[in-house]
Amino acid sequence: MTAPSSPAAPAGPQEERGLAREFVQFAVQCGVLCFGEFRTKAGRLSPYFFNAGGFDDGVKLARLAEFYARRLQADALDFDMLFGPAYKGITLAAALAVEFARRGRNLSFAYNRKEAKDHGEGGALVGAPLAGRVLIVDDVISAGTSVRDSIALIGSTRARPVGVVVALDRQEMTGESAGDRPSSAVQYITAELGLAVAAVATLDDLLQYLQLAEDPYLATHARPVAAYRERYGV
Repeated sequence: MTAPSSPAAPAGPQEERGLAREFVQFAVQCGVLCFGEFRTKAGRLSPYFFNAGGFDDGVKLARLAEFYARRLQADALDFDMLFGPAYKGITLAAALAVEFARRGRNLSFAYNRKEAKDHGEGGALVGAPLAGRVLIVDDVISAGTSVRDSIALIGSTRARPVGVVVALDRQEMTGESAGDRPSSAVQYITAELGLAVAAVATLDDLLQYLQLAEDPYLATHARPVAAYRERYGV
């Protein structure tokens, strides 16, 4: 593991918006951001769906990792290694480690299994031993269950979780069986768990992209996304 480099100066709002807009366009072109009617885990009908599994070849995955790295550089968050929650986080953490190596920083990474292995090396963790300040890498945060599980797993070692980086912040209330919490999972993680959260783009960025789109197909989806934001947004 290399020592962390000196943090870069945080990017300004205009630069962050430019990065977010560029990412949303990339996700749409890859078919990762889809529009229509999609049932969420909370039982809501969402007019859009973000499927990180659509980053399904080397070129797309490398570009995605570049967006993550640029967002982290903008936030100047200090961390020593990466952790990818199973399953999508595994690929994302590995790709981000490769991108950081390309940029001159060699980071260790680890990930977990859904079920502990009782043969071979055994256990629930794979990769480098968890140590120091750990950054959790995932695609989106919906209910925050994966992040909470990751925090508990990291906390059971001598390592310390310091933040989470995701591709998209849905900016919506957390769905619960008794109703909706008045805060999002990202807000809960930040306020209650004390972890920094960096998102390459947010629902607001997606909505702005649709509202300014010259493509009539994309423009037609601005109104239902805005209505969803009004109903469930935070």
